[in-house]
Amino acid sequence: MEHVLFFDGNTKRIAWAIQTNDLIIEQKREHADIYLDKVTEQQSKYIGLHVGMFWGIGTFVIKNQDIVKIAIDNGTIFEHLSLGQKSQDEFIEKRTYFIRQLIDQRKLKIQYKLITEDKNLAAKKI
Repeated sequence: MEHVLFFDGNTKRIAWAIQTNDLIIEQKREHADIYLDKVTEQQSKYIGLHVGMFWGIGTFVIKNQDIVKIAIDNGTIFEHLSLGQKSQDEFIEKRTYFIRQLIDQRKLKIQYKLITEDKNLAAKKI
């Protein structure tokens, strides 16, 4: 199965959307107290990606060996993830580690796609 995973976040909340064929499942959450107003917008976006992917797997929307196209509306995040670059931000590196761990454990086939902000379905939930 093939999915497109959209994600977003700010200092107060995260959101994600998973599109599978014509079905779109959207979710949003307030940040946990440990993150609320304590993370940057970019850090929050990584939390959104991590939680969105974890939620998608946990609800069986995303299954082992599925194709997941990760739609990214930020050039820095796109380069970091698609090129495997290191971030100077330790928080982002930890989120990236957990994201890659999910990808490896579930043998997901990942494709990164750079999109414009207005095409980000999750941004509409923030």
